Amino acid sequence: MAILYIKNMVCDRCKMAVKSALLSVGLTPLEVDLGKVSVEGPVDAQRKRQLNEQLEQLGFQLLKSRRERAVEGIKTAVRSLVRYPEGKEQPNLSTYISEQLHLEYSTLSKVFSEFTGMTIERYYIFQRVERVKELIDDGELTLSQIADKLHYSSVAYLSNQFRGVVHMTPTEYKEGKKGKRKSIDQL
Repeated sequence: MAILYIKNMVCDRCKMAVKSALLSVGLTPLEVDLGKVSVEGPVDAQRKRQLNEQLEQLGFQLLKSRRERAVEGIKTAVRSLVRYPEGKEQPNLSTYISEQLHLEYSTLSKVFSEFTGMTIERYYIFQRVERVKELIDDGELTLSQIADKLHYSSVAYLSNQFRGVVHMTPTEYKEGKKGKRKSIDQL
C-alpha cells in the first residue's frame, strides 16, 4: 500500500474526481480522503508523473514534501473547523489544528506562514468570511443565525471581521454590492 497526498481536495466531488484520476492511470484506490489517498501496491515514478498530470488538469496536485503536506493538512483542518457542527462548542483554533495534525502549533504556524505568506489565523478568518458570503448568498438565514451557526460571539463581531476582509458590511454585500466569492483553493 502507498499513501499519496493531494493538494486542493475540499469536498466529496473532489474525492470522486481524484478516484477517477487514480483509476485512469491504473492505480487501485483503497481509501480516498480529503488531501490523502491510499492505493494498492507501490507507485513508481512514471505512474506518479502520469497521476500528477491528470490531477493538475483537474486543479489538484501531488504533494511532495512533509512541509507541503503539513500546509495542506492545516488548510483541511481549518475548512473543517469553519463548518464545525452547530450546537457543539467550537474548539480553540490552535488546539484543534495541533490535535488534527499531531504536531505542535508553533511549528505548524511557522511552516504555514513560510509557505503561504499569511498566518493560520488570517487564513481561518478568510475561510469564515467566505462561508458567511456563501450563507448570505443562499438567503435562507438571517445575519444573526449565520453568526450563531459559525460560532461568532455576536453579529457585530461577524460584521467587523467581514468588513475587514471584504471592505463592505454584510448588509451591503447582501443588498447587491456583492463581491465575487473566491474558490477555496484560492484562499
